Amino acid sequence: MLEWISSPEAWVALFTLTALEIVLGIDNIIFISILVGRLPIHQRQSGRVLGLGLAMGTRILLLLSLAWIMRLTEPLFSVMGYAISGRDLILLIGGLFLLVKSTLEIHHNMEESASTEEKPVKTVNFIGVLIQIALLDIVFSLDSVITAVGMANDVEVMILAIILAVGVMMIAAKPIGDFVEEHPTLKILALSFLILIGVSLIGEGLSFHIPKGYIYFAMGFSVCVEMINLRMRKHLSKKG
Repeated sequence: MLEWISSPEAWVALFTLTALEIVLGIDNIIFISILVGRLPIHQRQSGRVLGLGLAMGTRILLLLSLAWIMRLTEPLFSVMGYAISGRDLILLIGGLFLLVKSTLEIHHNMEESASTEEKPVKTVNFIGVLIQIALLDIVFSLDSVITAVGMANDVEVMILAIILAVGVMMIAAKPIGDFVEEHPTLKILALSFLILIGVSLIGEGLSFHIPKGYIYFAMGFSVCVEMINLRMRKHLSKKG
């Protein structure tokens, strides 16, 4: 069971997979941060920890269901010549959910900023947030689990990589979430990323592969530009 410990290849796979899981989990952190931001302040940290805990549990359960995952790629039916598999359906539904959810969140934020009246901040149900996180975790987990299956041979290595990656994400989730909440323009940018990811998932579900590198580059470039804007606004406010 622990024969992999003496294998250098397994250790390389572990570190590579952990790094990959962290990168693939960025969109998950953004989504959880947006949802948790609607909770009362005293529930936000619990929401982050439980949300990422659900993400870890989902990934491990999917890993332990390897045979089922492999069957998801087999066509179930075809529409206008396109073969649709279980994986495609999950990606399509998840992508559409992200599009709708992110668009509604942007609309909600625009209404709040346009309103001149002081309104109490609407909070959401804690269990409802966890259910949304759990459902989207299945979509976010699917690709990373399939990637893990393709990169490592030992299930123990894959599970350990997921646990390590989620541990790193738990540490990063609070500062990222707080920073996004403090800067409204960054929150809109994060929601725009989720729309981009939703379009990507729909494309994947329709067999139009969009390389993840392009998406992450666009996200990274946008964040860099926005950070420069934040620095400029801070500098101008000090001068004013």
